[in-house]
Amino acid sequence: MTQFWNFMLWVVYPYLMLGSFFIGTVVRMRKPGSVTAKSSELMEKKRLIWGSILFHIGILGVFGGHVIGIFIPETFTDSIGITNEFYHKVLAMGIGGVFGAMTLVGIIVLTYRRFTNKRVAATSTLNDNVVIVALLVTIVLGMMSSFWAGPMTPGFDYRTTIGVWGRGLFAFSPAWHLMNNIPLFYKLHIICGLAMFGFFPYTRLVHALYVPLHYIFRRFVVYRRYSRR
Repeated sequence: MTQFWNFMLWVVYPYLMLGSFFIGTVVRMRKPGSVTAKSSELMEKKRLIWGSILFHIGILGVFGGHVIGIFIPETFTDSIGITNEFYHKVLAMGIGGVFGAMTLVGIIVLTYRRFTNKRVAATSTLNDNVVIVALLVTIVLGMMSSFWAGPMTPGFDYRTTIGVWGRGLFAFSPAWHLMNNIPLFYKLHIICGLAMFGFFPYTRLVHALYVPLHYIFRRFVVYRRYSRR
């Protein structure tokens, strides 16, 4: 029974979420005007600017680190002279830690803003609130995995377990048995991360895949303040 649920969790569930991501994104992109991120800048600007800058810069670095960690095998980095110790201490924990901290601080600021600013909260949908909390939980789990669960499990190496499993997903031969004994926080982080991918096309996050080139050529949008007399 345990093997069955592990198979469902590390084979069936990832393909369901990835399928939802790709199919949902294609459908969403084909609907004119459906890809947008409603701005709440007019309601509150100071926290939005700092939180948004930290989150967006940080998440780009974190995403790049995840891609490198999963899709570039240890044999390749060894072949170009990057030792496993240098990779983990300098690249993953050092540079990755900086981007991770930026992402965490940014999402905390944005979450606090969304739930404490009355004007922002009043215009937020249930979808918006669920997404930002889910992002916060996923990022916290990721930081706890890297800086607590990993160091507390010296014999664990995600490059030879999670990395092999992740590459196998895209080769349609996932080594799901490698995921059985990884630390709990890594499992929770992956489960939440896959859920974010699965629901990505049905949220405002889909704007991350949209390049608004027409913004370069459009006229400026003029906002005028209405003053009551």
